[in-house]
Amino acid sequence: MTLSLCMIVKNEAASLSRCLKSVEGWVDEMIIVDTGSTDDTPSIAQSFGAKVYNYDWGNDFAAARNFGLQYVQSEWVLVLDADEVLNSEVKPQLQGILEQDNLLAVTLLRHEVGAQQSPYSLLSRLFRNHPQIRFQRPYHELIDDRVLALQKQESGWQVGHLPEVAIEHFGYQVDAIATRNKHQRACEIMAAALANNPNDAYLCSKLGALYVDMGQVEPGIHLLKQGLNLNPPEASICYELHYHLGHTYARCQQAALALHHYQQAVQQKLPELLKLGAYNNWANLLQDCGQYEQASQQYQQIIALQPDWSVGYYNLGLTRRAMGDLSGAIAAYRQAIQKQPDYAEAYQNLGVALFKQGQLQASQQAFSRAIALHRQHNNIAAAEQLQQGVAELGLPDFPSI
Repeated sequence: MTLSLCMIVKNEAASLSRCLKSVEGWVDEMIIVDTGSTDDTPSIAQSFGAKVYNYDWGNDFAAARNFGLQYVQSEWVLVLDADEVLNSEVKPQLQGILEQDNLLAVTLLRHEVGAQQSPYSLLSRLFRNHPQIRFQRPYHELIDDRVLALQKQESGWQVGHLPEVAIEHFGYQVDAIATRNKHQRACEIMAAALANNPNDAYLCSKLGALYVDMGQVEPGIHLLKQGLNLNPPEASICYELHYHLGHTYARCQQAALALHHYQQAVQQKLPELLKLGAYNNWANLLQDCGQYEQASQQYQQIIALQPDWSVGYYNLGLTRRAMGDLSGAIAAYRQAIQKQPDYAEAYQNLGVALFKQGQLQASQQAFSRAIALHRQHNNIAAAEQLQQGVAELGLPDFPSI
């Protein structure tokens, strides 16, 4: 079976090489659609042997992706963004999946590196080069509706799933979070699309959540409820709607409503790993309400579900410290650091716990590392605040920033 990588890019010189290296020698061709780069993106793509096609951007991601699909020559298509890489460990499994004659598409698990809320998502990024499979929606574009329609026409087609993490996504790291201008552009594109299709629960979920993130809470809640009232059959959409409502009500300090929606979210029939964000936020809510024992138990269940997620250990540490268990908190913070060595907040809270235990030298070392990491992450305000706090504790001063 032959396989093509198909991407759309614009000014991705900083990350494109990492992405293309992850599939180099594994895909049969690379199709790159450039939507107006002014940096070295096109030449970097060509250095990997990619075919680069220019496209006039029209505020429609689906149209841009579909433009690239017309040039694909292979039997299968893999879609990546420049801030993603393919996990090399899953290539043998993927190769076996591609050889199954009855598969139309494959859903892939994506790790949202650096995301504090929902660290995993499920995306249809691998599919047959079929003329009826095209992307829809101008923002948060998907092929899922087309795949379902094709399955209804030809009942023999199946959708496969790879349970292991296939894609690492780096777009949620602090230095890559979208600016307000980008958020505003996304709002405008999705609002126009929703006006044309007001029964699209998926768009209600995405636009509602974005409104909340931008501080427009009431319109956000309205859209999220509108999506639920449409009774979407897809478990993934129901999960997102309940999850975002839970997150929003928690921000509004309406704990009972938040708890209700988190409980509804985790009841959806999805892989447990995809519900990690709802489980974690539910535990956070328990902690905020002072139900430390219940929160601690839930964090431990989260860790059992995903032992490599540093946030689970960190939150467990916060809870154990609130319970007065400094030794348990220290152990949890150290586990978080082991999983994520640049976790500044874990070092900072480790320093506090060690100080309370009277381990002054170890505490000083943890604080020093936290300050250095805050600086490294360009979080100068946090570094200054921590340095001042350390001085007030009577520990030796650190070099000025």
